[in-house]
Order: sequence, then C-alpha cells, then structure tokens
Amino acid sequence: MIPMLMSKSRVTEVDAVSMRMTGAYHSTTLSSDPHLSGMFTDLDNISKALTAAINRSKAESVLEEKDEERDRPLRSLSYLLAGYLHHPDPAIQETAETVDQVFEKYGLRVINESYATESSLIASLLDDLSKQKLQDAIAQLPGCADTVSALQTAQEAFETARIAYEQEKAEESTKANATKVKAEVLKLINEKIVVYLRAMEVVDEPTYGNFARTIDTIIDENNEIVKKRGKKPEEKTLIP
Repeated sequence: MIPMLMSKSRVTEVDAVSMRMTGAYHSTTLSSDPHLSGMFTDLDNISKALTAAINRSKAESVLEEKDEERDRPLRSLSYLLAGYLHHPDPAIQETAETVDQVFEKYGLRVINESYATESSLIASLLDDLSKQKLQDAIAQLPGCADTVSALQTAQEAFETARIAYEQEKAEESTKANATKVKAEVLKLINEKIVVYLRAMEVVDEPTYGNFARTIDTIIDENNEIVKKRGKKPEEKTLIP
C-alpha cells in the first residue's frame, strides 16, 4: 500500500518528491483519467509555487553568508594592525598607530551589532580610511591596503545581498512562504493522490498498478531518509 508522505520531511524534500511524482505521471498514459489529471495539474502548480518560495527563503541564507564574509577582512585588519604595532621598526609602529587609532574607534565589536548598524559602522570606517593621510599610512604597511580593499568589496557584496533580501521580505506579504506551501503539497499528496491511487490500484490493477508502485517507491525512499535523520542529531537548518 502506498505510504503517506511524512510531514517531518523538509520543504526541499517535499518539493523534490512532488517534482518526481509529476514527472512520473507525465510519463504514463493516465491523462485520460480526469480525476487523476486534475490532481496532478494542481500538484504541478503548487510544486512550482513551493520551488519559488524556497528560492525566496534562500535570500536570508545568502545574507548570512555575506555577513560572515565581510567579518573576515575586518578581523584580518585588526590582527594585521596588532602585528605592526609590535614591529621592531619604530617607524612602522608609528605608522600602524596612525591607522589603528582610526580602526579602534570601531574595532571588532561592530561584528556583534545588527546588520544595519554594522553596515553603517563599516561604511564609516571605510570612509575614514579613505582620507589621504590614512591612505599614505596604509600604503606603508604591507598587506594593509589589500585587506582594506577586501573589506570594501565584502561590504558592497553584503549590501547587494541585503537589497535582495529586503525585496524578498517585501514580497513575502503577498506570496505564500515555503512552510505554508509545503503543507498544501502534503495535503494534496496524502489526502487525495495517495488515497485515490490506493483505491484505483485495487479496482484496476492493470491500468494503475505500475504507476501506483512508482509513487510508492518515490514516497518510501523519501520517508526512509526522514526516518534515518530522526535517529541522529541534526544540524540546525534555515529552511524547515
């Protein structure tokens, strides 16, 4: 008997199952069944909506990645300056102090601020470091100019990702989120398609048997993955 698709399946797993099921359906000759045809037309449409919702959810993940990427050159600049402050050449130490006095107005503590606050502080830091006096000092410290440039690039990449994220959040009020669409897909599969195929496999096995067994395999393979995952600690995921 065809199993129900487990509700603990991840959004991406439900999306994959629905796509495999619609693909399997379109390879059969069952389009003459108006009931089944209507169900898979609905599944096809909801599956596309689920894929779109998943893509919107990824915007937040990208934003977090870009935030981590801009933290790295900020840390590098801090460590680099700390090293030059202890350089045996007094001239290098003095030059490093000129840059460090500006850097320390912000420091690594900005990493713990909110996205908006961190962006504002890093932008201000970069503006301070762009002043001619600071540029002259930075040029005398090997690796410092490249690190500041890397921070500038990472900051710009974060802001680009942030704009994309804000746009997605703005659309969220008018478009269903991934978790909600997942529930709709589960309901359609479990309460309509699976129930219907179970019955038709009994009523007309020659016509529906092969397709029913294919759906059985698709759902069962997914459920086995979910069961195995439940037996060991699971890493926290961004997408439910």
